[in-house]
Amino acid sequence: MHYVYLLQSAVDRRRHYIGCTDNLRARIARHNAGQNSSTARGRPWVLTVYLAFADEGLARAFERYLKSGSGRTFAGRHFR
Repeated sequence: MHYVYLLQSAVDRRRHYIGCTDNLRARIARHNAGQNSSTARGRPWVLTVYLAFADEGLARAFERYLKSGSGRTFAGRHFR
């Protein structure tokens, strides 16, 4: 399975991160350990939403969409 996930900073609730992985638990642990430069400053991170995809290409496409302007609006309406 491939997962698209949304994280929210527990320190600053306005900070969010969207990512894609095939090992969700390990990926979140790396975010909270500061091993990702994009999320090191917002630690700790809380998982707010994740979606599972059987196809990696679909997961990557949905992640790209969520990172676009209209995708961020969609996520703000439906996931936060």
